Amino acid sequence: MMRGNMRSGIDVLPGLSHEKITGCRLGVITNPTGLTSDFRSSIEVIAGLPNSELTALFACEHGLRGQLQAGKHVDDEVDPVFGVPVYSLYGSRRKPDADMLKNVDTVIFDIQDLGVRFYTYMTTLLYVMEACAEHGKSLLVLDRLNPLGGERCEGGLLQPGYESMVGGWQIPICTGMTIGEFARMANEMRGTGCDLDVIGLEGWTRRMDYTETGLPWVLPSPNIPTMDTVRLYSGTCFFEGTNLSEGRGTTRPFEWIGAPWIDGEELAKAFNAYRLPGIHAHPMFMTPTFSKHQGEGCGGVMLFMTKPSEVEAVRTGLTLLHLVSRMYPEEFQWLTPPAGRNRYFIDLLTGSEDVRRHIHEEAGLQRIAAQWARESEQWRTMRAPYLLYGEA
Repeated sequence: MMRGNMRSGIDVLPGLSHEKITGCRLGVITNPTGLTSDFRSSIEVIAGLPNSELTALFACEHGLRGQLQAGKHVDDEVDPVFGVPVYSLYGSRRKPDADMLKNVDTVIFDIQDLGVRFYTYMTTLLYVMEACAEHGKSLLVLDRLNPLGGERCEGGLLQPGYESMVGGWQIPICTGMTIGEFARMANEMRGTGCDLDVIGLEGWTRRMDYTETGLPWVLPSPNIPTMDTVRLYSGTCFFEGTNLSEGRGTTRPFEWIGAPWIDGEELAKAFNAYRLPGIHAHPMFMTPTFSKHQGEGCGGVMLFMTKPSEVEAVRTGLTLLHLVSRMYPEEFQWLTPPAGRNRYFIDLLTGSEDVRRHIHEEAGLQRIAAQWARESEQWRTMRAPYLLYGEA
């Protein structure tokens, strides 16, 4: 496959005659990743479609223009360019209601996802599917590739009772699916009953990651700047549930983890002794400019991918969690639940209490890793009927 021959759903859409577009009022869920291969905004393209009308926009976490940091509420507004309402799906409401959808016939979803359970765009899509089914609206997903490729399934299945914005369904951490494939599977297996269609990719095969496509990489959120970040995020994001910095406020978010009390030399040596495939830890000091340990000099480790295609990011994150919790038992802490809530954030990220309760033990690490490997293989079988794209 030659670089540059791939087309996302938004590239394909203008050449189609589609019943969910023609004569319809359109609402669009997107962010800065909603971009054609020749750098046109998805909103601009959809607003220019003949015989249809753009009537609403919807903003997920980080805002319509990707300007907000993680967890910051998004406000409703009126778009200054297109003059239509922008409804927040990451504020007091996470799911479109009847008022938001009253002037919409078809909702169009066009966001670059990571194929990772706790990346919130996937949960937003689940909520939107439910809302469309409840209010008699159609949903059109403009497919985008999984930047990790379509073969990598990692991590255990989220357990019932641990659903949240960072895990909306009982799926593994890494799905190995495009957002369109995921939508088809979720719609059927959850019994949502959404009037759903997917505008598929052209020229993509499951073994291709983003760097092989020739498509422009646009930050899907402020702390996912590069493909190196994407490759590690599904494991190092676990540190969001701890008192260590996951690299926010540094130039290498999710590639570096640390805290003022970490001895980077000691941690790197212990991690490298596990000889995990394709990954090497190197001691490095950082001083985060915001978020955890802002302004404090922190010891820690930088993760270098010596063979990116071999890296098991989830196993990498589990191993680092194990080592830090075991080596620094006096300093290491899990972030406690916010007032009025009873779930630790690490439990929501990992899908159960198992990691929090047992990761400090070597036997716990090995048992959890083995169990998660079995569950990800189980998922691989479950998802097979819903895959839209084959091998090269």
